[in-house]
Amino acid sequence: MYLLQRHGLPIKANLHTSLVLTYALPAMVLAPLLPPGLTLDTFGDFAFVAIALVETHDLRPAILPAGCGMNFFLSGYRIFTRYRTQAGRSLRGLLVLRSDTNRWLMQFFGNLLTHYRYELSTCDVLKADCHYKIRVKTPDGKADLRVDADLGAQHSMLPPHSPFANVTEARKFAGPLPFTFYYEKQTHSIIRIEGVRKSWNPRPVSVTVHEAAYLYQPPFRCASAVLANAFFLENVPYAWRPGIREKLS
Repeated sequence: MYLLQRHGLPIKANLHTSLVLTYALPAMVLAPLLPPGLTLDTFGDFAFVAIALVETHDLRPAILPAGCGMNFFLSGYRIFTRYRTQAGRSLRGLLVLRSDTNRWLMQFFGNLLTHYRYELSTCDVLKADCHYKIRVKTPDGKADLRVDADLGAQHSMLPPHSPFANVTEARKFAGPLPFTFYYEKQTHSIIRIEGVRKSWNPRPVSVTVHEAAYLYQPPFRCASAVLANAFFLENVPYAWRPGIREKLS
């Protein structure tokens, strides 16, 4: 099974909308969640968890035309991490903790061919004028989510108590990052998947988070997660290259 899950196919899609909320926590809270080979991508004493809320259109193997793709909604939880390759490159990327989708086909094939840990959930998205509302209801209730975003006038303010001094600093921790990492315990290896994006210009937005149940689960609930930034973008062509496996020493 793990051989299938190495992200062997090149994939294309269009990110119709993407709202990413990044939360700051003490680095010592997130460090125990990392597998061998990965380190935290930190800012001062903080490490970060991203909640990605993405309306994805036309997801398909790269050899197929767009009309053959799948449309679905994703809510995903990822840790900002770093990986040093055998050649000495330091790569920034994400470690997947959990993913929720509203399509059972995406859950089936996503868990068959990737390590993204998809759960089938109910996702309601309402976009009217400048208002963007997202509701996610999960079977176990552990990742229920309610977020309202204001997509109106240009917003340049960061959330209160953000560890970042300005938007330029915060943009460095606006997902998705170039790579996604997974530790393959059967072979003591890191699988890295590179994302290729176009028209990348995330803009800060104002959000109200009514519920983010996942951050109340252990180990997050032992610390106060602080909303560090919120960025929005839309209509971004995106592609994922086949995964590359590198055995750890």
